[in-house]
Amino acid sequence: MSKVIITCAITGSIHTPSMSPYLPVTADEIAQSAIDAAHAGAALVHLHARDPIDGRPSQDPDLFRAFLPRIKAECDVVVNITTGGAPTMSVEERLQPVLQLKPEVASLNMGSMNFGLYPMLKRFREFKHDWERPYLEGSDDRIFKNTFKDIETILRVCRDNNTRFEIECYDVGHLYTAAHFLERGHLKPPLFIQSVFGLLGGIGADAEDLLHMKRTADRLFGNDYVWSVLGAGANQMRICALSAALGGNCRVGLEDSLWNGKGQLAQTNAAQVSRLRTILEALSLEVATPADARSLLQLKGRENVAF
Repeated sequence: MSKVIITCAITGSIHTPSMSPYLPVTADEIAQSAIDAAHAGAALVHLHARDPIDGRPSQDPDLFRAFLPRIKAECDVVVNITTGGAPTMSVEERLQPVLQLKPEVASLNMGSMNFGLYPMLKRFREFKHDWERPYLEGSDDRIFKNTFKDIETILRVCRDNNTRFEIECYDVGHLYTAAHFLERGHLKPPLFIQSVFGLLGGIGADAEDLLHMKRTADRLFGNDYVWSVLGAGANQMRICALSAALGGNCRVGLEDSLWNGKGQLAQTNAAQVSRLRTILEALSLEVATPADARSLLQLKGRENVAF
């Protein structure tokens, strides 16, 4: 590919507000950050919502309704809504925004897993809100739950909405799970495979890890998938550069990393998109537009969403 799809994950549920003053929390902050990322070159924005009072992750569909119409009105970016929410939430709770708002794309984790956030307590020691420290501390005994039944339920109830999925694979076994649901007809090609590197509980962020994931996906899916990667924390740009050099696509954003260089907090999501764009253009690669992404991923179009 000569064009690279940039996804920007705007806020997520991993980082807490005390970790960075630049983490989008309110509807206005999330909307503006997504619009700016789109203008910087992101073809997709991956979206979570947060309680505007204390910044805790929330899957209340009304919180999504507070920023989605503005994003749609001010730019052409493809909207991708999470079904991951946060590991503290039930599957039913996590599913509601996608079920009600019918986006072009939704994220879907391919399995249950340990999801270790507690090492961040070594870096961040002071917290503004009483939920933050227990949220991080409790992750040493917390499983992100997505059983085969959960995955099938999400795919089945969203089928009539024609929402495509960002298939999030945190380890090689998740690729085999995606292949299982493809074989059963619950997923249809082209699959949008997002390989996640460097999160505690998933595969590491070594170049060999990336190559192993890519070789496995090639063998399982052949030409029936679109490959993208994200690297957690300090791995972000290195993993993206490796992916781009191998013909893949890339995801950045404050969900995945708060940083825009060693010891330097990213002040905006757009700053990370711009930094990645510089890397891609230095590799003589072109950044894909939202129209390019819609064509490649065979999306239903922005006019067929419910926001």
